[in-house]
Amino acid sequence: MGLDDKISNATEKLGGQAKEKYGDATDDRDLQAEGQGDQAKADLKQAGEKIKDVFKG
Repeated sequence: MGLDDKISNATEKLGGQAKEKYGDATDDRDLQAEGQGDQAKADLKQAGEKIKDVFKG
C-alpha cells in the first residue's frame, strides 16, 4: 500500500469519526450514519490495499 493511500484512508476514517461524534453531540442521526459510512468505506479501502500488497509480494 502506498503512503498516499494510507494517508487518504486514515484521513477519511478520521473525518468519519468526527462526523459521527458531531452527529452524536447534535443528535443528528443522518450525520451519525454518514460518519459511520465514511469509516466503513475507509476500512474497506484499506483492506483492499492490503490484499493488493499480498498479491504483489
